[in-house]
Amino acid sequence: MIELGLSRISRLLQQTPLSWKAIHIAGTNGKGSISAYLSHLLSAGGVRCGRFTSPHLIDRWDCITIGEDVVQESLFRQIEARVKLRDQTLGIGASEFELLTATAFEIFNHEQVDVGVVEVGMGGRLDATNILTDVLVSVIAKIGLDHQSLLGDTIEQITREKAGILKPGVPCVVDGTNPPEAIKTLENRIRELGIKSNFVRPETQSPLLGRLFATLDLQPHQQANMTCAVSALKLALDGFRPDINVDALLPQLSNVVWPGRLQNISLSPLVARERPVLLDGAHNAQSAEVLGQYVDRKLRTDGENVTWVIAASKGKDIHSLFHNIIRGGDRVAVTAFGPVDGMPWVKAADTEEVASCAQSMLGTGCVQTFGSDVSAAIQWACQEANDGPLAIAGSLYLASDVLRLLREARN
Repeated sequence: MIELGLSRISRLLQQTPLSWKAIHIAGTNGKGSISAYLSHLLSAGGVRCGRFTSPHLIDRWDCITIGEDVVQESLFRQIEARVKLRDQTLGIGASEFELLTATAFEIFNHEQVDVGVVEVGMGGRLDATNILTDVLVSVIAKIGLDHQSLLGDTIEQITREKAGILKPGVPCVVDGTNPPEAIKTLENRIRELGIKSNFVRPETQSPLLGRLFATLDLQPHQQANMTCAVSALKLALDGFRPDINVDALLPQLSNVVWPGRLQNISLSPLVARERPVLLDGAHNAQSAEVLGQYVDRKLRTDGENVTWVIAASKGKDIHSLFHNIIRGGDRVAVTAFGPVDGMPWVKAADTEEVASCAQSMLGTGCVQTFGSDVSAAIQWACQEANDGPLAIAGSLYLASDVLRLLREARN
């Protein structure tokens, strides 16, 4: 169960003053990529940096990095145990995410980071990460419809929740490609707070960044995310480390890898397939639309049909999710991801319901269900695809299960 609010995290961290400055990032899509770009650039510039994103990908502690390395499991468990003991002793009853947030923040203290790049878990205003006070810059990434039961049914309502991370005296960067209703809501809040703001779009950035977009063949949303990260870094370093030349660091962005997002992977030795497979964690209508455009451009080059392995979280709008990516003639393997460590409230959508959604699309090819047997779904999809294009999508938790299966097979 997700419980938003700041009272429990405040008590958890009451006796733990945070010794580092933060860059705080909210949004529906793109938060993780912006976080990855920022921490990579900071580390390249010689700043000791921590990063906290959610959810984790394979192991519970891989959502926390120091420099560019995942925190050591032993340190994670040691500090997590301390935080959980405090929660029990004080009778706080903190949620799983609040315990994780406190653990991450105390690891940053322990590791003496200069800057913590912190991604909001959900929303912003009442998210546990909004306990941050010493913030260099706030970032609002792309906003869309997701988690409506907790954040509101309209873009305006959801934007107001995301804008809850904006603070007096703290400059902000906003993805200027956001829908007009989100932009207007953010402009109103920024005016109320009287803070400096940069609304950024890829096409208005420096020629240096433009050349990098072309070299890396980035999709429009990736360009927007990178633009937000670079703009935020310049604002953050302005008063903190003005000696760092951000433009000189930009070539380092070509080395950033963000697993589970438009990631081309080899499925060997899990299956005998040589051609790479596209793995993407798109899990709402907005990110699925972006994925659909990418697949149309990159995988359907000769009019080929795509074979999919899909799953979704319970409660998602599966029609807007999968209607954005599956086309007539595509073959579909439907599966369900397994239990998510540390997130017992997350459940997979019913496979028959997802299969029915896929079958409702005009001209869809064969649709097969595999229950929670992700490995069998992949095997079937590889046979159906032969050497044709294959993509795995619908949930970051499915991407996690696939990467975990691959790690086990390789070990």
